Amino acid sequence: MIQLGTFFIISAPSGTGKSSLIRNFLKTKTGKNIRISISHTTRLKRKTEKEGKDYYFINKSEFHNMIKKNIFLEYAIILNQYYGTSKNVIKDFISKGIDIFLDIDWQGAQQIRKNFSQVKSIFMLPPSIEELYIRLKNRGQNSEKEIIQRINMSLLEVSHCHEYDYLIINDDFKKALNELAAIVIAERLSIRNKKKIQEKLIKNYFI
Repeated sequence: MIQLGTFFIISAPSGTGKSSLIRNFLKTKTGKNIRISISHTTRLKRKTEKEGKDYYFINKSEFHNMIKKNIFLEYAIILNQYYGTSKNVIKDFISKGIDIFLDIDWQGAQQIRKNFSQVKSIFMLPPSIEELYIRLKNRGQNSEKEIIQRINMSLLEVSHCHEYDYLIINDDFKKALNELAAIVIAERLSIRNKKKIQEKLIKNYFI
């Protein structure tokens, strides 16, 4: 019997270091059998981003058409731009026994929990709001007004962290990386997953 993959949601305020953590985790031994779900978005592509690797960049008309066709597992509007996750991509990976990371906000996480009971969710926090401001400022990607907008959004996001299964505070990158690995390993060793691949062995104890 093929073990189904585990579906991990990872959420964090912008500037927490989530993308760097995920990128480095995928290079580790534990992260080898994990894929990133590529979302669709209507926002403009940044210079460092690549189509189909970071996002699928589409216009709002295309996005609305995909909503009508019920293609998305979840979607949300963030700073007037749309972000959405394809149902088929998630189901395909999981059915093949491949773990998947989905980088979305609390709104998308709420939608998914209503329709996907096996999901596991991880929330990442920066050490403080002051540190978050410094990180956003140092990225050099946003104006002062945009940074304040993101800080305000972060406060709203943090208020939803209690809805998640796990919490990582990214004050020490190596420690945060180890904690992410520990969560993934724990889920792979869970009874829920082990029962799927060890049913015969477990049944033998009761014969």
